[in-house]
Amino acid sequence: MAQQNSALTTALTQVGQANLSGDKRALYLKLFSGEMFKGFQHNAIARDLIMKRTLKNGKSLQFIYTGRTKAEYHTPGNAILGNTDGAPPVAEKTITVDDLLISSAFVYDLDETLSHYDLRSEISRKIGYALAEKYDRLIFRAIARGARAASPVSATNFVEPGGTQIRVGSSSNESDAFSSSALVAAFYDAAAAMDEKGVSSDGRCAVLNPRQYYELIQAVGSNGLVNRDAQGTALQGGNGVIEIAGIHIYKSMNIPFLGKYGTKYAGTTGQVSPGNTGDFIGPALEDASGASTGINNDYGTASEFGAVSAGLIFQREAAGCVEAIGPQVQVTSGDVSVIYQGDVILGRLAMGADYINPAAAVELYVGGTAPSAF
Repeated sequence: MAQQNSALTTALTQVGQANLSGDKRALYLKLFSGEMFKGFQHNAIARDLIMKRTLKNGKSLQFIYTGRTKAEYHTPGNAILGNTDGAPPVAEKTITVDDLLISSAFVYDLDETLSHYDLRSEISRKIGYALAEKYDRLIFRAIARGARAASPVSATNFVEPGGTQIRVGSSSNESDAFSSSALVAAFYDAAAAMDEKGVSSDGRCAVLNPRQYYELIQAVGSNGLVNRDAQGTALQGGNGVIEIAGIHIYKSMNIPFLGKYGTKYAGTTGQVSPGNTGDFIGPALEDASGASTGINNDYGTASEFGAVSAGLIFQREAAGCVEAIGPQVQVTSGDVSVIYQGDVILGRLAMGADYINPAAAVELYVGGTAPSAF
């Protein structure tokens, strides 16, 4: 019997071990990494909709603007040494990396042993969600700021176009933000404005509150105003499946919307809270100016955003994001795990965002007065 038990012990399968050797948790760590990245990628939509650059060996990245120049007639006999006005003018925009953004949890070994579900996998997804949420919120705030700004190219007689703000509807009611006909009209107005300002039609998109998005879904095909990219069940998927005036539409709970993130129920005519929303649905905008701890760019204060912003339409040049550290996961091991009988699981990234080309940014708003620049 002793011999049989010895054989069973020798043949024990280490399911977390790579090729029957090394760290017994090696594969668990890789699984966790994958879960964290899936959680981040599933929830972060802004990352692929704007200009993203990787930053190495520096704290900031410089973006150069070149304004337009003019044509002039040549005077016979004169040397051609460049336009007499010295055009085109050049300006710059610098985006600085904010401090390290983290989300972490301590997993106690005994809890893992007693738990009947995969504790690390579940925590990893939530860490990915937290990082993605913050990532998107900062970028969308930067785009909204750009929609209110003038162009950095401001030389006399060579001023470039700035951002655009478009009112949804004609009343002072917040309910205009949810009117499909008013939204469609605003989209065509935004498309025309970007055309007039010389913004490329490639990469134009919009991000709306989910209820706005579903209002448009219900109006697909009516009066020929909304074009379909997909039919049937794909149309009901709810992730960028419709276009208006060549603008691809996404939905997000992370845009500045009527003073909150993604939604606002109190005082919004025709919009009833689903109830039991908890603490994380529709939180009020927080201060995220350069004076805030850990922030080195200006994403505005809550008061600067006000309570009238109702969606964003933009082209990919509207904003830029610099990443010094992309989404990563770190897990303690070795002596540290022995001392604390558990592991700290950490998701981290270092990024910064700001508007680049204001002409490529459009902010939708409701009410009689457009929100002010900051």
